[in-house]
Amino acid sequence: MSARPDRLTLLAADGTVTTESLREPLPATQPAAKPTAPLTQRVVYAAAHVVPRTAADNTPGAPADLDWDATLAFRHHLWSWGLGVADAMDTAQRNMGLDPSATRELTARSAREAQSVGGRLVVGVNTDDLPDEPVSERQVVDAYVGQLHHAEDVGAGVVLMASRHLARLARTETDPAATYRRVYAAVLARASAPIVLHWLGEAFDPALAGYFGAEAGAGASANRRAADTVLDIMGDAGDRVSGIKMSLLDARAETDLRARLPEGVRMFTGDDHHYVDLIAGDGTLHSDALLGAFAALGPVASAAVQALPDEAAFRALLGPTEALSRHVFSAPVWHYKTGIAFLAWLNGHQSAFTMVGGLHAGRSLPHLSETVRLANTCGALEDPALAAQRWHDLLALVGVSAPSTAGRHRSTLDAAHLTGAVA
Repeated sequence: MSARPDRLTLLAADGTVTTESLREPLPATQPAAKPTAPLTQRVVYAAAHVVPRTAADNTPGAPADLDWDATLAFRHHLWSWGLGVADAMDTAQRNMGLDPSATRELTARSAREAQSVGGRLVVGVNTDDLPDEPVSERQVVDAYVGQLHHAEDVGAGVVLMASRHLARLARTETDPAATYRRVYAAVLARASAPIVLHWLGEAFDPALAGYFGAEAGAGASANRRAADTVLDIMGDAGDRVSGIKMSLLDARAETDLRARLPEGVRMFTGDDHHYVDLIAGDGTLHSDALLGAFAALGPVASAAVQALPDEAAFRALLGPTEALSRHVFSAPVWHYKTGIAFLAWLNGHQSAFTMVGGLHAGRSLPHLSETVRLANTCGALEDPALAAQRWHDLLALVGVSAPSTAGRHRSTLDAAHLTGAVA
């Protein structure tokens, strides 16, 4: 590629190509800044993605065939920065390519690796062993419990994920809130240790519309009613619930529920649009974190949390990352996983930009170009020269060359082609 080593080539949706300066890595994100133990200023988990074998059948509908060395090495990368790992969750393509067999193996392997280094680990427990069809309440409970026992048997902490099967079932009931309370009570009664609940909004998965009894599209009042159900579930469970991860992309809903949580129950923000303010807190309460965004921001996120309680230093490091995260988690939000895998590839954590089920085609080249630009701006490129080389190689593959001088020019590629997904 002809781009100079200190320049980054960018591609707009109309085919225009520009360049900008490639910035140096942040000093606070260099290996010497790594902590020697898990972070304590906040409890922080990064929801990790999975890496498929490059030569595998990474096409829609094919079973997951993972590169275990790369997948587990990425978890060690996160642990090395003091972050916990949230595994086998949405970022790992649950319900979007990671089949039940691969999920069980991922849970077991990650648990062994976490134990080998003293890293924090929680794993997602769901009902995705069941066929994608209406099922009974008993089937939902049994599916949850089967995965719960597997996670506990391998020594992993548990996040009780939102279930598509339960959402479908509850929508057919005259009292959806009561259905959620019964199912969660039955599952939590079988837990041998406190677990974290997960409230995932329909922006992430439309099949979860109305979860916990919320009325779809009814705004703050619907979230309040669903929050009442969550609090009832916690009240029923007593000390068997240690926290809740909220992923509604609604900071007000999170702070409202945070203020109502029982004593000792943690709020883990899953809000990839507003996490800076939520983690910083309001002077009285703050959120801990369980974020897919932090899989792409490991060193920066670690450095920012280590800076606490110096809020100014925390914000100086983490604040600029929110623009990148909002872009990666832009609509359709469920394709954020493409951005996480793309950044992992740019940063050298996997040898190819591929995903299970072919989901690396989930974002267009111009969208990925903006991801590169924002990552460069906020210091999320761990090795900027490597990232630039890989990005430029990808552009060259589709016939986009860098300008010979800084400025703007029109690529010879058809603009409509450029806005299509990466194949």
